[in-house]
This record gives sequence, structure tokens and C-alpha cells, in this order.
Amino acid sequence: QVQFVESGGGLVKPGGSLRLSCAVPEDILSFAAIAWARQSAGKQREFVAHITPGNGTDYLDSVKGRFIISRAPAKNMVYLQMNNLKPEDTAVYYCNALGSSVPWGRGTQVTVSS
Repeated sequence: QVQFVESGGGLVKPGGSLRLSCAVPEDILSFAAIAWARQSAGKQREFVAHITPGNGTDYLDSVKGRFIISRAPAKNMVYLQMNNLKPEDTAVYYCNALGSSVPWGRGTQVTVSS
């Protein structure tokens, strides 16, 4: 079964950092853009960042300058480095291929709180 697996979440204080990891099904990185999205309680899922096979990137305005998405094709991994975290970044974070029909995974919880 094709699936994306997220990890690396946790509890961090405002201003802190976390690096999320996404295990991508084999070979998908060679042709698909991979996105990180998040969903907080009572809100719709929103896309945070994505990276293309050519390493082009784009970010949600509210995370620009704080988050960095990267990919490691040899490891079938995509990462999200999150710096200067804010309480409003608290959410469950998910990864998936853009335009994919693969169901969203379980995600990884990020909680930013003092």
C-alpha cells in the first residue's frame, strides 16, 4: 500500500525549532512535487510548503523565512525544517504528493507552547 509517513513532531517553546521528516514511497520523488500541509483543531488543512523534482520551492506566506523544505532522493525523504516556531504553528503536519490520490497519512503533531 502506497503511503507517506511523517515523523519528528513534538512539543516546543515559542522561538524553538523542529525538523519534520516524510518517508516518501519509492520513486515518487523523481516525478512528483511533495507538499507539507497542516491542520489545526477546527480548521481546514492548509498547504505549508512544497518542493518540486527540480528543487523549486514555495511557501505559505506566514512561514516564509522560518520554514525550509528540502528533499533527499537517495533516501526517499522530504524534510521540513521549522525555525522560530509560533503558537499558531501548532497543528498536525502531513506530507503527500501534490495532486495525489494517495490518502493522507496519520501526520505528526507539532505543539508550540510555553
